[in-house]
Amino acid sequence: MSDAPAPEELEKWHKWFAVECNNRAWRLAEQASRTPAENEEMLHCAHAAALHWAKVGTEVHHARAAILLGQAHALIGDGKSALQYAREAFAYVSEHESPAWQVAFAHAVLANAAAANDERSLHSTHYARAKALGGALTDDEERTIFEATFRTVPAPG
Repeated sequence: MSDAPAPEELEKWHKWFAVECNNRAWRLAEQASRTPAENEEMLHCAHAAALHWAKVGTEVHHARAAILLGQAHALIGDGKSALQYAREAFAYVSEHESPAWQVAFAHAVLANAAAANDERSLHSTHYARAKALGGALTDDEERTIFEATFRTVPAPG
């Protein structure tokens, strides 16, 4: 007799952990400030969410996990990793039909990653695009969620 869970049970738990870790990481990312322990938790949760989405998610989940990873790494000042993840996410939304909020998020996170890596031109370009796209969001909930993330992105200059 094996103690291993049935595949469908395992899939259910992967999805549960993906959602929980994703939501916790975003809550921490949207805070105006975080302690070093909260930064560490944010990063661990973002990576855990990506791991669990890799097991049970779709291509869209993987792209959204990359957006979160880009944001988390940018917020802790790891510009190199932030850019890697943000570019991965941006490539996805550029190559696939994506909802406006997701495109705005990808621009915002790429701007934040560029700022963390001191790439001023890239930062300025994507900041302006994120601001324009985010300002054009018509769904109140999408706009509120976008603004919670966008306010963490430093303005160029």
